[in-house]
Amino acid sequence: MKNSVDLGGAYEVMVERIKAEGGEKARLGMAVLMWISHSRRPLGVDEICHAIAIRIGSNDLHNDDTPTISTLLDCCQGLVTVDKGASTVRLIHFTLQEHLRTHPDLFDRAHATIAETCLTYLNFQTVKDLSTGKFHDLRDTPFLEYSSLYWGIHMRMEFSDRAKTMALELLCQFDSHISAKSLWKSVNGEPPFLYYGSEPFSALHCISYFGIPEVANTLIDMNRWDVNLRDSLGMTPLIWAARYGHEEVVGLLLRKNNIRPEQRDVVYFRTGLSWAAGNGHEGVVNLFLGPGFVNPGSIVRRWGSARRLAGLLFGRRYVNPDSLCSASQTPLSWAARNGHEGIVKLLLERNDVNPDIPDKLQGQTPLSWAARNGHEGIVKLLLERKEVDPDSSSKFGQTPLWRAAEKGHEGVVRLLLGREEVNPDAPDTEYGLRPLWRAAGRGHEGVVKLLLGRKDVNPDAPDPKYGQTPLSLAAENGHEGIVRLLLERKDVNPESSSKSGATPLWSAAATGHEGIVKLLLEREEVDPNNSNYYGQTPLWAAAENRHNRIVELLKARHLWRAP
Repeated sequence: MKNSVDLGGAYEVMVERIKAEGGEKARLGMAVLMWISHSRRPLGVDEICHAIAIRIGSNDLHNDDTPTISTLLDCCQGLVTVDKGASTVRLIHFTLQEHLRTHPDLFDRAHATIAETCLTYLNFQTVKDLSTGKFHDLRDTPFLEYSSLYWGIHMRMEFSDRAKTMALELLCQFDSHISAKSLWKSVNGEPPFLYYGSEPFSALHCISYFGIPEVANTLIDMNRWDVNLRDSLGMTPLIWAARYGHEEVVGLLLRKNNIRPEQRDVVYFRTGLSWAAGNGHEGVVNLFLGPGFVNPGSIVRRWGSARRLAGLLFGRRYVNPDSLCSASQTPLSWAARNGHEGIVKLLLERNDVNPDIPDKLQGQTPLSWAARNGHEGIVKLLLERKEVDPDSSSKFGQTPLWRAAEKGHEGVVRLLLGREEVNPDAPDTEYGLRPLWRAAGRGHEGVVKLLLGRKDVNPDAPDPKYGQTPLSLAAENGHEGIVRLLLERKDVNPESSSKSGATPLWSAAATGHEGIVKLLLEREEVDPNNSNYYGQTPLWAAAENRHNRIVELLKARHLWRAP
């Protein structure tokens, strides 16, 4: 703490020296510190030189105004350096970054200034003239990528009316602006499938992605863009806003009478509700499940697929809280999978949500996903529902208990073992592996202890393919605590051999686990001369793999025998 305080004092002195330079030199030095400490990623040398040169509100950039990197470094009193390997500029130490961010009074409206700078650059005539359909040498516009990708993030962090005016100027020509292509590539990478029936990425998609309600409200009121317009991935503005949790923008879009909240993208086949549930945006989920919306229920039974007509008649819009994505995962399944307990509670309160729908790809239910990922609170919620099968199996025969045991989630295993319907020794149907076998092989000692406490678990069952028992696997992988637990059981054979003839001692000697070798040698039943089907003894295996300490252990017992 003392060192941190001392450094803070030293940094304050150096910043004051920069300010004391006065004039242009002080302006440049403080601007560099602001950009480096508040940018969303490290800036390249050319990027920061161009950023510093931009005069907010100007019509174009003149190369004569662009400072050199040596000039900028000179203005920073040694607080900034160039990372030659990455060709980026950085502060001399991470503690300086912390110091600058915890002293916001050093910079006036940092994020708003950066947003306005980025928007000024994108509205330059030279940038507007760049056609997205032709190749351009972007070395002439090094600040294009950063300004395209991050102006909205800085603006959301610190809004200004000036930035709003500039943003509207950009967005009114966004469909043909080169920044649209840069943003699209950054957000989506190389998508697996493109929907070719609409514009690639409109202004309304852009502002919904960034989540700036003040600008979104103006764009929506302009009625220039269809609020249900799909982009090249079939994503609507509502889906973008819901996906990233922009609650205010979602609210604005849902208030439009012609909005279609049930629309799904065409790649992942997910609705806005599905994206919000999976990403943990509880406020957005609440909006979708609000009283202004209705699920299929009685309306579909009466009116068939005429959802819009039903909406007009009943004054509500159609939202299905059980909608399936391309993998047949429901919003509940996504929320359970990713550990969003609050959203799981919201969905389980609905009478129209089926809490036990398995997905298409693996056949895992919400309970199975929650168990696999260790979300104990969600497992409790789901187990309270009568419709939920606590012992459901996936396409490969893996039960929720199997999944939890494999991953070592002790609390979840304890909950599932408390249910009579759960078979704690059920093997999967793909490889015939049991929960105890998986837990022992992966070193989950607490789970092994729980499973060994059950009379209906066979502690010595081998896997069908290689014939390894849990003891043999734990010995091979060096899980000494689990080996101790298993050796305490009378129904565990310490001399069991796999299909290759390898005993637990052979496996431990071959892989160099000295402590386990000692444990096994203490057992009278263990014959250290037992060879595998190739006639190789544990001593041979240890010597072959140069585990010299184990070699000495075996030799000390005068048990050596040539293979």
